[in-house]
Amino acid sequence: MNIELHKITVRELTKGYADNNENGVRAYGGRLDVRPPYQREFVYGEKERDAVIDTLTNGFPLNVMYWARRDASNASSVSNASAGSSDTRGVSLQDPTTQFEIIDGQQRTISICQYVNGDFAFNFRYFHNLQPDEQEQILNYELQVYICSGSDSEKLKWFKTINIAGKELTEQELRNAVYSGSWVSDAKRYFSKNGAPAAKIGGDYLTGSAIRQDYLETAISWISDGNVEVYMSNHQHDPSAAPLWQFFQSVITWIETSFRPTKERKKIMKGVDWGMLYKQFKDQVFDYKQVDDEVKRLILDDDVTKKTGIYPYILTRKEKYLSIRAFTPAQKLAAYERQMGFCADCGQHFDLSQMEADHITPWHLGGKTVAENCQMLCRDCNRRKSGK
Repeated sequence: MNIELHKITVRELTKGYADNNENGVRAYGGRLDVRPPYQREFVYGEKERDAVIDTLTNGFPLNVMYWARRDASNASSVSNASAGSSDTRGVSLQDPTTQFEIIDGQQRTISICQYVNGDFAFNFRYFHNLQPDEQEQILNYELQVYICSGSDSEKLKWFKTINIAGKELTEQELRNAVYSGSWVSDAKRYFSKNGAPAAKIGGDYLTGSAIRQDYLETAISWISDGNVEVYMSNHQHDPSAAPLWQFFQSVITWIETSFRPTKERKKIMKGVDWGMLYKQFKDQVFDYKQVDDEVKRLILDDDVTKKTGIYPYILTRKEKYLSIRAFTPAQKLAAYERQMGFCADCGQHFDLSQMEADHITPWHLGGKTVAENCQMLCRDCNRRKSGK
C-alpha cells in the first residue's frame, strides 16, 4: 500500500460541494465521496463544528485527514473485500478521473463545506458576511491529507487503525465498514438517520441513537438472536434489507396490538429485548387489560428494583428480570442470630459467610423483603430451593 501526504486548500476541498441526502455527500469538484457507505452520519454538534471554523479563521493547524484513492475498476467502497493486489502507484491530484473517498475526517470536512456553503453562521457571521480578505484567508487555508492507494483489505485495515485515536466508532459502525455493500446501504435507509422509519414507529422501544447505528444493531440482533456479524456476513451483497425491515415492523406491531401501551407504560418498555420475546410469544393471545393490571401492581412493588424487566417477567415468569430487592446485611445477620447459625432447611451449622438469605414466603406468593420474612439457608439448600 502507498501512502502520500498532500496539501489541499479549503477552496479546492469545497469546490462542487453537494449534499444529496440519500445519494450521499460529494466535494473536491465532485471527486471526493465524503460519506461512503461505512461512514457515520454527521454527528458534530454546534460546539465541535464551531471549533473547526475557529481553527481555520485563526490559522491554527487542523488535524490531518485521511483519504483513499478509488480506481475506476474498484470505485464501490473500502470494504468490498474482493479487490485484487495492492496498487502502490503515486496519487495524481491533477487527473480529473481520479476519485477519492474519506477514510477519516468526514465531520471536519462537512463542517468546513457547510460553512463555506452558507449553511450556518460562526460568531454571528455567515461566510458571505466576511470581508473578502477574511474569505480568502479561509479559502487558502491548507489542509493536510494523507492519501492511500492499495487493496480494499489494506485500506480497511488502515481505516480501523487510524480510528483508534479518533472519535471512537461504535461496534456497529465498524461492522458497517467490514460488511459494506448493497445490503448495508439499504438497511441504513430504514434505521440509520434521524427521523428514519424505524425511529418513527419504534423509537419508544429502542435505546441509543439512530445515527450512531444503535437502532440498526438492535434490529439485526433481534432477527439473528444476537449473531449480528454472522447475519451481516450472510446478507452483505443482498440488494435489499426489506426482510429485516419487515421483521422489525412485525415486532413493533405485535408489541402495540398485544399490550396497547400507554405513554407512561412505554417508559419501562424501552430497551427490552422485544425481538426475543416476539419470537417466543408472538402466537399467544394476551388479555391486555389483565397484563396492564399486573404491570401496575409490579410498578408499585418496592421489591421490584428493575422496572424495565416487568414485561419480560410477565411473559416468561422468570424473576431474574425484576432484580428483586435483596435482604440487607443487617437483616441477614439478625436471621442468622435468630437461627443460632443453623440452616433453616438441613439443620446443619454454618458460618455466616457460608449461608444465603431466602424469602420464607416466596416473593411471587406475596412474600416481602422484610426482616420477618428472612431465613438463612446454606448454599446447597438455597441452590436446591432456587432450582425447584
